[in-house]
Amino acid sequence: MKVRVRVRHGSDIPIPITTEFIKLESFLKLANAAETGGMAKNMIQDGEVLVNGEICTQRGKKLRPGDRVVLSDQGYYVTGA
Repeated sequence: MKVRVRVRHGSDIPIPITTEFIKLESFLKLANAAETGGMAKNMIQDGEVLVNGEICTQRGKKLRPGDRVVLSDQGYYVTGA
């Protein structure tokens, strides 16, 4: 039996997805944290994005409901639809 603990932080913005997962680069655009894919790519490669508390430099990192992303002191969490 798998148990996934979801920790929600008060100021985090919930971002719902309708698929099983979303790639990090696409998530940043969906959350309006990046205006373009190129901008998202640069933020990720520069180590400005944390996923579940760790710096992530993988543009294609798969995010699933329950994952938390932080960029410039703003938190976002992935929710299911």
